[in-house]
Amino acid sequence: MAKRTAIIDIGSNSARMVVFERTSRFGFHLLREAKSPVRISEGAFEHGGLLQPAAMQRAEEVLGDFLTIARALKVRKILCVATAAVRNAPNKSEFVARIRQRHKLSIKVIDGKKEAWLGALASVNLLPITDGITVDIGGGSTELALIEKGEIKETISLEIGTVRLKELFVDRGAGIKKIEKAIAEELSRLPESFRSKTLISIGGTGRAIAQAIMTTEHYPIDTLHGFTYNLQEWLRFIDKIIHTPVAKLKELGIKEERHDVIREGAMIFRAVIEQTGAQQVIASGVGVREGVFLSDLLRGCGLRFPVNFNPSVRSLRDRFDQTPLITNAVVKTALALFDTLAPIHKINPLYRRYLDIATKLSKIGIALSYYNKSSHAWYFIINNLNYGFTHAEKLLIANILKLSRKKEMKKMMLTAGEKALLPLPTLKWLSYLYSLAAALHADYSRESCRLKLEGDQLTIILPRNSAIVRQSVARLYHPYPFTITLVTDAH
Repeated sequence: MAKRTAIIDIGSNSARMVVFERTSRFGFHLLREAKSPVRISEGAFEHGGLLQPAAMQRAEEVLGDFLTIARALKVRKILCVATAAVRNAPNKSEFVARIRQRHKLSIKVIDGKKEAWLGALASVNLLPITDGITVDIGGGSTELALIEKGEIKETISLEIGTVRLKELFVDRGAGIKKIEKAIAEELSRLPESFRSKTLISIGGTGRAIAQAIMTTEHYPIDTLHGFTYNLQEWLRFIDKIIHTPVAKLKELGIKEERHDVIREGAMIFRAVIEQTGAQQVIASGVGVREGVFLSDLLRGCGLRFPVNFNPSVRSLRDRFDQTPLITNAVVKTALALFDTLAPIHKINPLYRRYLDIATKLSKIGIALSYYNKSSHAWYFIINNLNYGFTHAEKLLIANILKLSRKKEMKKMMLTAGEKALLPLPTLKWLSYLYSLAAALHADYSRESCRLKLEGDQLTIILPRNSAIVRQSVARLYHPYPFTITLVTDAH
């Protein structure tokens, strides 16, 4: 697979391109994103689905811009897909041929079930979920997929979308009741099996609603992917979006670029919530584009990442860990400390995973600057540990490193929002265990220590006598009910 791959998605509302860079076999990160409100479907629904000349011209120009960016980034593979507006257009062959001739770009027109499957593929690989229903509300259609125990069980594509509703109903003066009836009629096609307490919202409508909720509640993390909200608390807010005049949508935190179609999208979303019996929503920053990329990246391994593998952890280490062998030694020691001190800290064994990941990422901040390296690592993790974690998990992992600084651990310097999301005593313990492991390798030794716990006495048998290690351990803030004795291996 090419080191840099561009994925272009021509949707009914927007055209988007993402460029992913592989850092190793399965590690990758987003290098560039570009989008344009091409509105390829504009005017199509009132003309029998025919793509209109002005819309095709806009798409042609934007695709040219995308290809210019791709060439500048030395992209070696470009995959382009088109969804509802193009697949339903009687003149789609004309459009596809026009783009091929002008830009030498092949467009794969995918059907609705494939579109739903691609969004679900991205979700099961890049979100911390095993069960739920993905809902992708586009301009021309809405795709849903049922996920159970990490497997994509069913997919369906419905002929309702934001631009479709706007042109066929709103622009013709239809009232809300008539629109709701049209949505209900199409949703009646949804199989009875599509019931779940969790909805995974993909696409522009879902993102806009989630971002508005995050703004309203002053959410402490400025990352949409993985944000979760309770519908019992926010359903009334979604209803408010539906009934708010366009001129006042900004007051609800809706971005201006979404004002013309967000109410139609919210109506579809509201109906899906009711039909599926959902109780919570997980906002997804990934969808069809990531699904296309992953179907290429993972085609030789059952379309799933290896067990216990996370692409974001791998990519961060690939790019920023300059001493991976030392890091591996610290990880081994940190986990050994967790296991040995279990009778004292009494932390749920599930938290061992977060100590493991935090320690693996502990040295990435040095790539920016040695000074304040823990703060730099915190920033990298919060903004780049994008896939496979809840927001609370990201905060926990980042703050294990941030609080390893003596003054931070003493004061527990966290925001009110962070404190609400994190188990503070557990966080403090995990941070200490990491700090102790890092101190035991302060001389960059890769040799393992041996540990022995007797009552409240932890004996650490060092492979060699190191003044730097002893001094580093002595400087640690140590508020816990056990004592440490350092001895040197006689052998």
